[in-house]
Amino acid sequence: MKKLLVLSAVALLTLSSCVSKKDFLALEEKQKSTQDLLNSATVKLNKCLADEAAASARILEINQRLKDAKDALTDLKSSNKALIETSQGMTVLTTQGAKNLEKSLESIREKELKISRLQDALTKKDSVTLALVTSLKKEVGLNDEDIEINVEKSVVFISLSDKLLFTTGSYNISPRANVILGKVATVINGKPNFEAMVEGHTDNVAYSKGVLLDNWDLSVKRSTAIVRALQELGVKPEQLIAAGRGDHLPLVANNSPTNRAINRRTKIYILPKIDQFYEMIETEMKNLSQEE
Repeated sequence: MKKLLVLSAVALLTLSSCVSKKDFLALEEKQKSTQDLLNSATVKLNKCLADEAAASARILEINQRLKDAKDALTDLKSSNKALIETSQGMTVLTTQGAKNLEKSLESIREKELKISRLQDALTKKDSVTLALVTSLKKEVGLNDEDIEINVEKSVVFISLSDKLLFTTGSYNISPRANVILGKVATVINGKPNFEAMVEGHTDNVAYSKGVLLDNWDLSVKRSTAIVRALQELGVKPEQLIAAGRGDHLPLVANNSPTNRAINRRTKIYILPKIDQFYEMIETEMKNLSQEE
């Protein structure tokens, strides 16, 4: 630019010496106009350069935003894919969970049914036991302290003192015993689905007489004597069971005549034939145990 001005000045000086003042003024005016055009062009050029720089910066910013957007889109796609996979997995888990829940509910319903059946069976069994105790107490009576009617482990029994049934060291039944056994026979005969187990007990005083070797023999012999008496009173033999305990299951210590008299006794267990109830209870309890 400086060179141009210098050349213009030199040219003017050169021309001034060669041209008239009028031409010189015209040239000077033209030079001024050219200078104005040059200045205007320079300003526009600078503005264009500034606009270009701003546009370049804007393009860079847009490119960066576009890149960020692409990166964000990529992350979003990746997250969306993961969510879809998780959702599918959750669907599978939810379906499996629903199946497991249904199985659990079904198992609970089955157990509730089994428990209900067990309760029904036990209720029926308790009802039978209560009815039997009531019947025996009505027939046999409770006026004699040597007669006990009770329930032991859900089994009804009649306990008769030794002095009611036999003389000391004997297995022959007394006349008074026949009266009591007649009442027991009436109860058993009225319930053909029942059994009667006669169980003899002695004290620990050593015993040996004739074919009887010890107290165990004596206890069994007394049981068979009562079984025969009940049979003669009309009880079916298939309903009767004879058993003996000897002196091996005393109620009290055999340390006095009074205690030994207590231990000498005969128990008659009345056993209702409710095998279907017991079998059901055992089966259901086994099933419950296996399922837990």
